[in-house]
Amino acid sequence: MTGEPVSITVRDGVRLAGQLYVPTGAGPFAALLEALPYRKDDITSSYADSYVRYATDGGFAVLRLDLRGTGSSAGTLVDEYTDVERQDLRDVIGWLATQTWSSGRVGMFGTSYSGFNALHMAADDVPELGAIVAMYATDDRYTDDVHWCGGVLRAIDLIDYPLYMVAMNALPPVPAVWGADWFDEWRRRIDDTPPWILDWIVTADDGPMWRRGSIRLGPDGEGYERISCPTMLIAGWADGYRNNTFRTVQHLSRPWRLVAGPWSHKDPATARPGPNVDADREIMAFFDEHLRDGPASSAHPAQVFVRRPTPPDPALALHAGTWHDFDTWPPTGLRTVHRTTGAEAGTVDELRVEGDVGTRAWNSCAGALPWGQPLDQRADNARSITYDWSNDTEEALVGNPVVALHVCSSATVGHVSAKLCDVAPDGTSTLITRGMLDLRHLGCWPADAFGVPGRAAAPVVPGEWLDVRIELEATTWTLLTDHRLRLAIAGTDWPNCWPAPADVVLGVDRASVRLELPVMEHIAPSTHQFVAGPGPSGDDADGVLWQLEHDVLTGESRVRTRYGGRYSGVAGIEIEDCYEGELGVDVAHPAHAWALGRTQFELRFGTDVCVTEATLNMHSDPDGFHISLALDARHNGTSVASRSWSEHLPHP
Repeated sequence: MTGEPVSITVRDGVRLAGQLYVPTGAGPFAALLEALPYRKDDITSSYADSYVRYATDGGFAVLRLDLRGTGSSAGTLVDEYTDVERQDLRDVIGWLATQTWSSGRVGMFGTSYSGFNALHMAADDVPELGAIVAMYATDDRYTDDVHWCGGVLRAIDLIDYPLYMVAMNALPPVPAVWGADWFDEWRRRIDDTPPWILDWIVTADDGPMWRRGSIRLGPDGEGYERISCPTMLIAGWADGYRNNTFRTVQHLSRPWRLVAGPWSHKDPATARPGPNVDADREIMAFFDEHLRDGPASSAHPAQVFVRRPTPPDPALALHAGTWHDFDTWPPTGLRTVHRTTGAEAGTVDELRVEGDVGTRAWNSCAGALPWGQPLDQRADNARSITYDWSNDTEEALVGNPVVALHVCSSATVGHVSAKLCDVAPDGTSTLITRGMLDLRHLGCWPADAFGVPGRAAAPVVPGEWLDVRIELEATTWTLLTDHRLRLAIAGTDWPNCWPAPADVVLGVDRASVRLELPVMEHIAPSTHQFVAGPGPSGDDADGVLWQLEHDVLTGESRVRTRYGGRYSGVAGIEIEDCYEGELGVDVAHPAHAWALGRTQFELRFGTDVCVTEATLNMHSDPDGFHISLALDARHNGTSVASRSWSEHLPHP
């Protein structure tokens, strides 16, 4: 089954391109929609394997849609998750519900971007939308996306997704789909599509742009109560969007399902680390239950993988642990225990912040290599303030730990990185979970205990003690009695996050340190039967660069990445892509840092060779950020267009 190209005209006359997979037989069929800006015919044409399976094995009609202004759809996509995008998706859902083969019941599903917009539509009161499945998606775009983290700019992500979307959004429509005037549309698209990355960097404070598309707290103060249909979440403990797990399902009033495994930002069937499961089967069962009144997809709504200590490995293939079932969240038996230092009041631990602490855990959202797993944390722990505790009983850590402490900064700025680690008898330190806070953003977060949305950052008073609570990322872990628990406090988490723009000495009141741990004892093993997935590819490190170096003379540290390759799309399209970048920092003076990135796409449509290339040159000093961004497009070796942008931004 190859699917049928379809064209859907939405309310303002814009034509959207899709690929429709309809099962054989008379129907009627429930319909599933995945809507992405990642180009169905070339860059992500491999996704079609799941669509075919949902149609042939599951009996669902499936539509894969190129979002407005991307792939072979008309219009302009000015940013992620706009109001126009939601209106388009509402129109497309209505179209699916009224086709002659349709049962009138529609579901949305997807990973990352399409998981995000599935959640958005579930909160948008669409009558035809009967259920959604969101894999690796967030409920809060400001606190839990690839842009900002605790008010701190994410650094390593800048040379990946935010940059490559500049080049991808500038690619032409597929000539065979669009028609003879595809080249004119290409020129128009380049001229009219803004580089999303600039707004993401400029908008350093929470506010309407970030609230748009955040189901945790919308632009008008609405929250999870907007979710109006059954919702399934799939999450991975090595993925950056795992905070959408427990805090979302505990607020849902409609039926829900949660599957949370050890995975990174890839299909659970092939992701590192395993154990790997066939997630497509779980998704089809959920849609069968809620779109066709089939049997319950699981005897218990939640299956959660509780990890056990496993030696760290950057390409870890299998994580030790056990699956467990939960019927509610919070579950019966979950309690909060506290760890304190027992120190006398007035004992202060001081740390002169070094700019490259954090290299043993590059980023908080692992995916395909080089976005791999954390290394042994001892090297970073040695340059942090650490506190260790023994474990008196074997317990399961399940949820979001919280770190509370009093801190002060010697400057008007300051970051606090908090990492929770498991220390084995041989001294190996394995990262469990982490959190980050810019002290200027203290009390600025949305929802619940996080403060007032939209409040601007405020300078820190040097030497003033601040009462800080940092919620660490959702996780699971088994606390063993022969292991220790370690809290590591540092003033940066580089290259995951951009360093603070000053030389800082961080102070911690040792007596104030308190660790709050959500734990359970004696959890019964899961009775749910997963079908195993094939596991990760043995060649997924081919052509990958993942390097760290320190220049002793200059005192600078650098990290470098590169990946990409050649592959085929539909109807003879050939694709070659390359993603590469470098981040650097002056270790003694972290205000001086930089990011250099380049992404190139080459598409071959027969004799037409179309290339787009985006480059980023960004650096910081005590005055602010200096950003240079460039886009070049070429057709058969001849320039089609060149655009450039330059910004100087004061530090937020």
